[in-house]
Amino acid sequence: MAREKKIENYDVVIIGGGPAGLTAAIYAGRARLKTILIEKALIGGLATYTNEIANYPGFPDAPKGEAITNLMKDQAKKMGVDFKLTAVKSVELEGDEKVVETFRNKYLAKTVIIATGGRNRVTGGKNEEKYLFDKGISFCATCDAAANTDKHVIVIGSGDAAIEEGMFLTKFASKVTVSVMHDEGKMDCNEIAKEAAMANEKMEFVWNTVVDSFEGDDDYLKTVVMKNVKTGELIPIDCDNCFEFIGYIPNTELFEGQIEMTGRKYVMTNDKMETSLPGVFAVGDVREKWLKQIATAVGDGAIAGMAAESYIAETETFEAHIMQSAKPGLIYVYNAIDADSRAFLQTIEKIETDASGAIAVNRIDVYKSTGLADRLGIKSFPAVVTTEGGKIAQTLTAELTEESIKSALNL
Repeated sequence: MAREKKIENYDVVIIGGGPAGLTAAIYAGRARLKTILIEKALIGGLATYTNEIANYPGFPDAPKGEAITNLMKDQAKKMGVDFKLTAVKSVELEGDEKVVETFRNKYLAKTVIIATGGRNRVTGGKNEEKYLFDKGISFCATCDAAANTDKHVIVIGSGDAAIEEGMFLTKFASKVTVSVMHDEGKMDCNEIAKEAAMANEKMEFVWNTVVDSFEGDDDYLKTVVMKNVKTGELIPIDCDNCFEFIGYIPNTELFEGQIEMTGRKYVMTNDKMETSLPGVFAVGDVREKWLKQIATAVGDGAIAGMAAESYIAETETFEAHIMQSAKPGLIYVYNAIDADSRAFLQTIEKIETDASGAIAVNRIDVYKSTGLADRLGIKSFPAVVTTEGGKIAQTLTAELTEESIKSALNL
């Protein structure tokens, strides 16, 4: 007999414990929202594997990633955030109440913040797992370039990211050897990047090759063995570090078919980290964005934490006040920076006075947020919405007058 899952209610459920998820947790916890962060593997995410982080503001001594993310975790705990180390099995994100299920628990949430990050595509070469991250194989030139000053590094890949990151590495490394699986002179990057790379004296290319194996001792990588895809020849290349730039896979399988994604399965968001579903946000490397760094992940998390708080507050206001059912309702939606809209507030006030308490009047200013207006389906301002029994009766948007509004309210 299947065990019945324990049901818990939260204001915010955060899926993923990297810097983006941790920052969202800090902001949500500080707003006194009941918050839980669920992480299946390691709190801190991929950032914990970074040996030195020299570009995160406020940490000039370039600490390990784990040192920074541990501070984030401690801060979130002080804000009252709950943590659960387990995998999320399924989610139901539509509707006012979101459902996040793990093996033993079912979490019901007002909002969900997706912070599941992604994983680097790897070569599949022999012994690769042995040297991942801080043992010789890296995935971020911005993070680890300085640590490779005056060293020989290998770059795997020839796409735009690989060549651009390889060029960046030449500012630090003494030599950058690039493994390209195509014939000499052919790359997957744009022509401008290719020409610049081939003209760079610090860059050398090994054509028609893929990785066969990674060799070294128990502590660190020493040699990458390439295989010529045409001749089968094995080519050992000694190095100090190897950077793999052959793609990144966002961890979005759980959410497919529920929220809007790009063709590469990144989550689409707006500047408030909102996804295509109300109350669902996405942050960090899982979302479509230009720069994936700890600093940008933290920014995403801060925005989502604030946006989740705003969404919950708007929901409570909308249900309890805007869509009240005790009286017929008059809702005036306007933009405070529009002089005519402000002036029309006097007419709304007169209608309210003339009604002598027979109607409930609400005023919604969209200057800072269109959240409540969006819930009413209002896209142009000013507008008037009338309600009856807690439901929308009429929407007036053209040539608002005292007479037209009173007529809609049967006054």
